[in-house]
Amino acid sequence: METLAAVLEETASPLTFRTLTLDEPGAGEVSVKIAATGVCASDAHTISGRIPSPTPTVLGHEGAGVVTAVGAGVPHVGVGDHVALSWLPSCGRCRYCQAGRPVLCSASAPALLAGTLLDGTVRLHDGDRDVYHYSFLSTFAEHTVVPAASAIKIPESVPLTVAALAGCGVLTGYGAVVNRARVAPGDAVLVYGAGGVGLSAIMAARLSGADHIVVVEPHPDKRDGATIFGATRVLTPEDNVVAEVRALTGGQGADVTIDAVGKEGLLEQAFDATAPGGTVVCVGVPAATAYASVPAARFVREEKYLTGSLYGSSRPTQDIPKLLNLFHTGKLPIDKLISKTYRFEEINTAFADLTGGSNRRGVVIVDEELAGR
Repeated sequence: METLAAVLEETASPLTFRTLTLDEPGAGEVSVKIAATGVCASDAHTISGRIPSPTPTVLGHEGAGVVTAVGAGVPHVGVGDHVALSWLPSCGRCRYCQAGRPVLCSASAPALLAGTLLDGTVRLHDGDRDVYHYSFLSTFAEHTVVPAASAIKIPESVPLTVAALAGCGVLTGYGAVVNRARVAPGDAVLVYGAGGVGLSAIMAARLSGADHIVVVEPHPDKRDGATIFGATRVLTPEDNVVAEVRALTGGQGADVTIDAVGKEGLLEQAFDATAPGGTVVCVGVPAATAYASVPAARFVREEKYLTGSLYGSSRPTQDIPKLLNLFHTGKLPIDKLISKTYRFEEINTAFADLTGGSNRRGVVIVDEELAGR
């Protein structure tokens, strides 16, 4: 079939709309009509070249839609089902999947980096030219083919605009707090960044019972948003963050610090602002060439935990439905993350607004009828 897609031809260039050929889903794959897709910083970093990816490619890894076809051996979804899309499918067989850590799946990682589906091939074509997938999903298109494990059935009562965000930004921030850091009632939490991921971390910290939720954010609009979502104190990068956090915590520092930015040099400050025995969770992805250092002697003597969190250290097939249930019961206001929606043809404007810092989360409506259900 043919599908309209926003294609990244080369880094540092705007997306261009092309009508591509999309193959039918193969065994263990699902075809999805996209209703809505989030605009994530990872996509922006790929456009800029900060995150390497083969081109030409159809970006987009935060989406939801309706199943239009299924390949052989797909029992859990059928035509017409509403699905949220997970950008990291798992094989269920490798050592990491068996250990309950599917985001580290050794079968998925090589294909993700290569821009293919799990079998090492692509389903998108521009004439005789292959077009690469992005994080298995390529949601910047009217239709896409994804691994069956990436299609997670959801209730039709959940707005597809909300379901789209649950598949990446919300799960990444929420999971870093709940799955990786395991924030407990009474904890003090420091969050760097108040974009979609940072705000999701704030909501998770609030739900977990944190006493102090301190947020560091340079953009005024996002600082206001942080307060709405549960921040108890909001700082700018120009403030003395370490001193402010220690003053709030009796001189100790944060029990948990979430770096949702990934800016080079930030880890050192995060380490200083974290209490002995505390945990620093790195979520934002720095440039591939970036390195960080911490005081080695203090790292030992203060017994601080320094850890990464990929995709919220989650089990997407279980965690995404949990998040959407929390939304349904009013405990997780995912819909309030959406500060602006865009028509599909306005996707480059959505990226300009993202890099300009004016949005909490922008959502591109690919199919207005489906998104409005």
